[in-house]
Amino acid sequence: MGSVNEQADITTKDEIEQLIAGNAVEKRIRSDLTYDEIDNSIDNIWSVLFTTGYLTRLGKADNGVYKLIIPNQEIREVFVQQIREWFNQIVANNRASIDKINQGFLEGKAETIQRELTMFLGETIRVFDTKARIEEKEIFYHDILLGILKNYSGWVVKSNRESGDGFADILLKPKNPDAGIIVELKDVRSLHDLDQACERALEQIKDRRYDTELREDGRNDILAYGIAFCRKRCKVVVEKL
Repeated sequence: MGSVNEQADITTKDEIEQLIAGNAVEKRIRSDLTYDEIDNSIDNIWSVLFTTGYLTRLGKADNGVYKLIIPNQEIREVFVQQIREWFNQIVANNRASIDKINQGFLEGKAETIQRELTMFLGETIRVFDTKARIEEKEIFYHDILLGILKNYSGWVVKSNRESGDGFADILLKPKNPDAGIIVELKDVRSLHDLDQACERALEQIKDRRYDTELREDGRNDILAYGIAFCRKRCKVVVEKL
């Protein structure tokens, strides 16, 4: 892919993130666009999204320029899914970084995880520091981490979003039958709250005995991680249970 296309791609991502955040983007719309012209220009995609109903206009057009917004929650989900797919591509292209994060989890290297994870956040999120609800942000961070961890073959990765309440956010069973990893995530509004949120996550792991399933599985070499996110930053702490 050439640099012009890459630049267009970055801009398009940015605009899609703006739409997800509830903002409008201004675009010139061509209603006379034929199907085979779509590939001619990245700008043509906006006309297609508008004419197919994926975007609706806000107010009146000004000289063919429309303020476009996402019409409803169902379609918003489609756009969120697109952002997730872009993220999965970023993950696939950063094998070395993925290995460092997974190895970091195995070896209790909180600083390594924090550094590498921050890099991913920088590449993937500009949206979720705006209007998204806290639960929605936590789900998004959760998905990012799951996307990274599930890339590591041979590990059992369990997520409480699949298992219901009473479980840690993420439970890992590495190849080593003695090892177990528990991860609890928090989203905070201010960078000053990162440390406290990490401690809160660790307390939750201990208070609710999230290690029970791992110990029943004969895994007694357990590492607990509290990870707090604030927009593009994160803090990672680890404790041996």
